[in-house]
Amino acid sequence: MSQEPQSSGGRSDVQNGLLLALGAYGMWGFLPAYYKLTDTVAPDLIVAHRIVWSVVLVGLFLVVTRRFAEVTEIVRKPRIVGFLTLSAGLIAANWLVFIWAVNQQKVLDVSLGYFINPLVSILVGLVVLREKLTRLQGVAVGLAAFGVAIQAWLAGGLPWVSLFLAFSFAGYGYIRKITPVRATPGLFVETLLLLPLSAGYLLLTLSWGVDAFLRDDPVVFAALVGTGVVTAVPLVMFSAAARRLPLVLIGLMQYLAPSLHFIMAVFVWGEALNSATLLTFGIIWCALAVFSFDSLTRWQRGRKVVPAKPTV
Repeated sequence: MSQEPQSSGGRSDVQNGLLLALGAYGMWGFLPAYYKLTDTVAPDLIVAHRIVWSVVLVGLFLVVTRRFAEVTEIVRKPRIVGFLTLSAGLIAANWLVFIWAVNQQKVLDVSLGYFINPLVSILVGLVVLREKLTRLQGVAVGLAAFGVAIQAWLAGGLPWVSLFLAFSFAGYGYIRKITPVRATPGLFVETLLLLPLSAGYLLLTLSWGVDAFLRDDPVVFAALVGTGVVTAVPLVMFSAAARRLPLVLIGLMQYLAPSLHFIMAVFVWGEALNSATLLTFGIIWCALAVFSFDSLTRWQRGRKVVPAKPTV
């Protein structure tokens, strides 16, 4: 009987992968709490800082791990740089709306957006990649659309923050899926492409009399520098987890982050959970249950080994 591969510390790769994934999704789940530390700063300045410090930290990580050659290979390929320019624009817009929503006490909208995101990714596959939906995937997408329609009808408008976050991140995921680069050097090139605009904007705001570097508030400035950490560290952990875990398990664990968003929004920050919002979440959760059941079922079927025919 074959044994499960062991890591140097005695734990299996799967156990290490679970710990890494929990760390990544846990950090992403607590990200709104982190950005409460910088809620006195305008969202556009926070995003500019996040880009600048991500370049510094991710670049340092690639140098220390002797992987900077991967960046050199990327920048020599104009087609890949073009794709990463598109993904950089999408992730920057996603960050901006995310941080704005946190500052505006709309963390419930953020949570709903990331619960919807896997189902939007199915739609992207359907429309762009011409993938076929399974029956249960169709039910899940239909339930999600119904939930959004209910929210729009009862609340008097579409949950635009949730939809923007879901579609921008799904679009980002699609572009990164078709771009043959690894996660960390890809992020470095994305933020490097955004660096001139971000650094220039920070310097421009200084010329307008805005203290973009908060020299009189070292705690907030330290939190802004830390945006590079909270951007890079969970990504590195996720990338390591993805190499050790089945995709279906990674897919199920992605609900941890929006669940933490939901819990903090309601029980920590006291955001109003009215009947319309609760109904919408209930429908989306039903859709995700159907989607998860379908994913698990197809994964289990794929694991079944067909018995070999006896040889003569």
